[in-house]
Amino acid sequence: MLKQEVLQELATIVGRDNIATERQDLLCYSYDATQMEFLPDAVVHPANTEEVAAIMRLANSAGFPVFPRGAGSGFSGGALPKTGGIVLVTTRMNRILRIDTENLIAEVEPGVVTEQFQQEVEKLGLFYPPDPASLKFSTLGGNVAENAGGPRAVKYGCTKDFVMGLEVVLPTGAIIRTGGETYKGVVGYDMTKLLCGSEGTLGIITKIVFKLLPYPDAKKTMLTIFDSIDGAAKAVSSIIGGKIIPTTLEFMDYATLQCVDRRFNLGIPSEGRAVLLIEVDGDRDLIEKQASQIHDIIRPLGLVQFRAAKDKAESEQLWQVRRLVSPSLRDVNPDKFNEDIVVPRSRVPDVIRRIEAIRQRHDIPIVNFGHAGDGNIHVNIMVDKKIAGMEEKAHQAIREVFQAALELGGTMSGEHGVGLSKAPFIELELTPDQIAAMKAIKQALDPNNILNPGKMFPW
Repeated sequence: MLKQEVLQELATIVGRDNIATERQDLLCYSYDATQMEFLPDAVVHPANTEEVAAIMRLANSAGFPVFPRGAGSGFSGGALPKTGGIVLVTTRMNRILRIDTENLIAEVEPGVVTEQFQQEVEKLGLFYPPDPASLKFSTLGGNVAENAGGPRAVKYGCTKDFVMGLEVVLPTGAIIRTGGETYKGVVGYDMTKLLCGSEGTLGIITKIVFKLLPYPDAKKTMLTIFDSIDGAAKAVSSIIGGKIIPTTLEFMDYATLQCVDRRFNLGIPSEGRAVLLIEVDGDRDLIEKQASQIHDIIRPLGLVQFRAAKDKAESEQLWQVRRLVSPSLRDVNPDKFNEDIVVPRSRVPDVIRRIEAIRQRHDIPIVNFGHAGDGNIHVNIMVDKKIAGMEEKAHQAIREVFQAALELGGTMSGEHGVGLSKAPFIELELTPDQIAAMKAIKQALDPNNILNPGKMFPW
């Protein structure tokens, strides 16, 4: 528990209306998109960089942990206050400070919602591509901390590929700026890239400078259904081998198709075993040519159905197949563990077969979908926690899924991060020397282990 004088000092820093200590208020910040829950001692809502710095200085002197949080939409427990202390929420820092149409950059605060930012830059004919599934409520600071991706990553990359500079409060309370507003710069270590994906363990982001692009002239959406997983995977490599880099290449396996069609009756052909939702963007004449080329490339690969949208309304209709996946999963079982492994594109069929063997071995439902263009598969292990032993089976299945991804040359997380949920498995992927090097960085920047302790590494 925090001492009363510490709570009073926090109230002085952020204002009494911006600190919460009542249990009903604390509960709102005790969980995220995982199924874990930890109650903090207090929640504070700073308004600016100076208040964040003052909180961190107080935390070091009084010895309490600080857990930074945006919208709390993470899937790995990265913002959860496992050891009590305070949750520092950045949602009051929610201004788009400027959009520079000459240099194609924007400066924002961390509490700006991703979709709001995209809409504002699009009004000016500009484009911010990263599009995590949580974009309607996730915040940009959290996107940077987790290096969020999304369907468009196959063509445009992840959040880190658009971060040019940061203002950061270090765990000690010091304020630094990293990177800048130029497209080149090699003075000193690249602290910007280090902080992207650091999951709030090395600093609290208070301002972000993003690179922007011109908005694409047009886009074309195609829904393709194959008679096998292998055909769909071969289609991915064949399209890219044909020198076409789609904006998105979304994958859904047979179990996913069954879930969606059973609930929403979309009329998916009975012989369909895998779906690719493909989208290209750019010059209007070029994308029509690319859509025709894609059809020709994938036709011999067990193509069952090919539908190309003629306009925006039809495009939205095709995307509905993908958007209806999450609502339909609860029909399988009420609880899920959502993992996000990545393998080389060519190994997608192999990992799906390995996961199917795991499903059969443990007799537990597993549904797979994700971003086939970059080999990022979301493995959803569906359980009912009320059934004795089912959750234990799920945890064993998760370990085996991670091992399968690693044995196929992949990684156990492409977007969700490590946080709390994957920390017990990190030694499957990283060597002791790698972990020691990372811990040395953490120790140098956070000597008192104040900021987001217990995340990423098993301490």
